[in-house]
Amino acid sequence: MRFTLAIAAGLIFAGTTVVPASADAPEGAYWRVETTFTTTHPHAVGSGYHLTEREVSTEWLSPQGKSWSGFRELGAKPATKKDEAAWRADGSPTEWDYRTEGMKIHLSTKPGKGSIAADKGTPDGFRLGERYMTYQQLQSLPTDAEALRKYLVADVNAWIDKAVEDAKTTSPNSKKDDWLSNLDRYVAEQASELLYVNPVPDKVRAAAYQVLKTTKGVSDLGQAKDPLGRSGRKLAMPVPSGGGSVLKQQFLVDTKAMTMLAEYTDLKAGGKAVLGKSGVTTFRAGWTNDKPAVPSAS
Repeated sequence: MRFTLAIAAGLIFAGTTVVPASADAPEGAYWRVETTFTTTHPHAVGSGYHLTEREVSTEWLSPQGKSWSGFRELGAKPATKKDEAAWRADGSPTEWDYRTEGMKIHLSTKPGKGSIAADKGTPDGFRLGERYMTYQQLQSLPTDAEALRKYLVADVNAWIDKAVEDAKTTSPNSKKDDWLSNLDRYVAEQASELLYVNPVPDKVRAAAYQVLKTTKGVSDLGQAKDPLGRSGRKLAMPVPSGGGSVLKQQFLVDTKAMTMLAEYTDLKAGGKAVLGKSGVTTFRAGWTNDKPAVPSAS
């Protein structure tokens, strides 16, 4: 479950004017979601220093449910001051190549060319959890927090029932309780997606925030700023049960616009951070009339 934000009317990003969602007619030709992920590359390069990588993904959705996806690598740079010193001692290279698990990895300080393409093989519509909805159905979601919670719980339970049935082919001993132990987390994740993934009405967004912050296991960490300097309320998600790894996840929410600003992911295995899968993601989302295009390199 997972993937930019209507901060307020008049917000500008990538040359696009973005405005909040409305319960009425769409306020643009596309709902555009921009997701920028920053992480430390898992493999040391050169004389043993690590690099931080950034990549940006975009999703463009028309009110009719047609979608386009864009992607661009934004380049790599030394992760810390210590890594920067080692990089300079190596002569400040701008490219790195190595092989791992049979794959050739190429890293560069320069942004990639990027791509944009219409999504094929997926149903038309707006994805909420594991199913697709029409724009009109999104506008009809409950605006009362408890009613929305009941809606999301029912949706998650339906997904769990299907997951249990599908799992029987490979894990005959699978039980519904294996999934239900993480029910609160799944509900919180679905509520968080309503804060940026789809163009839902403002009242639905406000209800989703109430569901998120009052879900069992979610804790309030107070005010904080994201890497872009935007202020919001930081909430910690319930830690999932089961497995040998530990995933800690936090969200930063603009409580005035009721939109998601950032997600922080800390995945550890054996007490050590899993580089490449831990990091911070920033979001921007809103209506635009600009046609789908390769994400900006900035």
